[in-house]
Amino acid sequence: MTDDRRPAPLRLDALDGAVDALLARIDGPLRIAAPLGIGKPHRLLNALYARIAQDPSRPAHLYTALSLDPPTPSGDLQRRFLAPFLSRHFGDDFPRLAYVEAQKREALPAHIEIEEFYMQSGAMLGSREAQRHYNSLNYTHVARVVAERGINCIVQKVAANADGSQLSLSSNTDLTFDAIDAVLARGAPRPLLVAEIDPELPWLENGAAVEANFFDIVVAPPGPYPKLFALPRHPVADAEYAIGFYASALVRDGGTLQIGIGALADALCHALVLRHTDNAAYRRVMLALDPEIERHPAVIASGGLDPFEIGLYGCSEMINEGFRKLVQTGVLRRKIVDDEALMRRIADGSASDADRERLEREGEFLHGAFYLGSHEFYDWLRGLDAAGQRAIGMRRVSEVNELYGGREMLEKAQRRDARFFNTCMMATALGAAVSDGLADGRVVSGVGGQYNFVAMAHALPNARSVLMLRSVRDEPGRPAVSSILWNYGHTTIPRHLRDIYVSEYGIADLHGACDEDCVARMAGIADARFRHALLSEANLRGKLYAAPVMLRLDDRNRPERLRDALAPFRADGTLPDYPLGSDFTPVEQRLVKALGWLKANTATRATKLKTIARAFTASGAPSAADAEALQRMGYASPSGLGETLYAKLIALALRKTRG
Repeated sequence: MTDDRRPAPLRLDALDGAVDALLARIDGPLRIAAPLGIGKPHRLLNALYARIAQDPSRPAHLYTALSLDPPTPSGDLQRRFLAPFLSRHFGDDFPRLAYVEAQKREALPAHIEIEEFYMQSGAMLGSREAQRHYNSLNYTHVARVVAERGINCIVQKVAANADGSQLSLSSNTDLTFDAIDAVLARGAPRPLLVAEIDPELPWLENGAAVEANFFDIVVAPPGPYPKLFALPRHPVADAEYAIGFYASALVRDGGTLQIGIGALADALCHALVLRHTDNAAYRRVMLALDPEIERHPAVIASGGLDPFEIGLYGCSEMINEGFRKLVQTGVLRRKIVDDEALMRRIADGSASDADRERLEREGEFLHGAFYLGSHEFYDWLRGLDAAGQRAIGMRRVSEVNELYGGREMLEKAQRRDARFFNTCMMATALGAAVSDGLADGRVVSGVGGQYNFVAMAHALPNARSVLMLRSVRDEPGRPAVSSILWNYGHTTIPRHLRDIYVSEYGIADLHGACDEDCVARMAGIADARFRHALLSEANLRGKLYAAPVMLRLDDRNRPERLRDALAPFRADGTLPDYPLGSDFTPVEQRLVKALGWLKANTATRATKLKTIARAFTASGAPSAADAEALQRMGYASPSGLGETLYAKLIALALRKTRG
């Protein structure tokens, strides 16, 4: 990325100075692109927004995605728990994005427009501003679209080396290079590139480092520097563990791995680690879930239960918490190089000692286009030694998320036995997936790279797309609803791209299956409470000869059976609440359980009254641990009826959830 013809960048140490320079170099409307996630320069964008919000003569259009915003507590109980945690986790000086706050209040100035292709999950369901300007795109199509929009500026947060001669795009190599190339391919001028240096951002070199003059303006604001946005790690429930373990049995040793983010991905990574590091314990969990798991056709055809002798290669648009654990435990260690002939010799066993030495010396075992995770994850990236830095490559999203671009044969040789694991909210009995939006048109998150990876699974030999979902949506105070439906008014993945679905009740292999078999297999991983209605609808629509199928399906798919099957492994620590670590203190972890129990048991008027009565009639002083939790919530010495009520309710919840 060195270009000796380019002049040295303008270097500044004040955000206002960078805004002055940006506005001076661009005439007319601002058409600005910014990376998603933590590569977005919050402080610079806020300074720019403050300036242009007051100047209608400078209309501005921002193209971006995943504008991360810490949660805002609502209600006294939530505030008491979250406020101290948010202060510790994000810092009191975290720069919330001003345009996000304006969107949530429907208060964006008329001359400013924010267009996103992926939203923080569920955060913008109530924002008409955000919903109106959402752009539904595959991740790999974004660069072309923003080029068509005529962007004239890209702003990005970067890391710097010791003398500032090089900068690292670090967390976001995903779209910057592709967007610049797409603009130049249209014959348009190169966009103005503005970098904000953040010493908190880990320095990554392989594929991410550029000479400083890659940028036109470099601003290095003085400290103190806010913490990076870190995703809090949430506990993993029984259903999520079951999904993760079933999914782990579909991974083949020596293969390629892509995973998403969230509790299902955490559970999958924990299962893969256990499969490799304590295979006996792993098999005990698998057999408790399904005594016939080794004979499941999809496991025989596509996966296995043995440890990883060769190891896996990670190729995922996002590098996250799970990949850290997979690297640390030796699961992720299969290296690749950009040499098609060598990769084929490795695959067919004809590689020489020189080939293997080169692979070990030059090879990389993890490629990603952006990263996002916890503070512990960022610390791990900062602490990588030279070998770790070489083995992890940050790449363009066009390289990671698709095969097309002139390197198809090389990538097919590298991405052997690929498994693409993604999450969906709902699925239909005929194999369509709902992952990003609702039937009423509102967008929950975005398509992102999910369609890319599903399509790639069909293009690569011996690859599989695995969509993971919880079989039931079960919110306190509302009736449980099946996530496996006959039909739904929105689709993210069409049914002609159906492959494998995994719920907490098993694996449904739909690849090449006719509609009747799809219905039967999806019913087989549905919750028993909703199966009859699903099959009846399929029969009504002429897609099922119902009687034989219904006779083959048992009644085991119930949450209480799952709970009982996994209880011993919860008790002995095989399935911890936080398999990849926790950002909560031990006291807060207890409170998370207690507050969850309290929410579930006060969701309706009847349950609320019953729980209040139990709280006031309970006898005995709280234990020392419970007293510590009450103190953490500010209820050590409650005053007034309201505080006394909440103190008693939390004390009851703590007793009910005591491990």
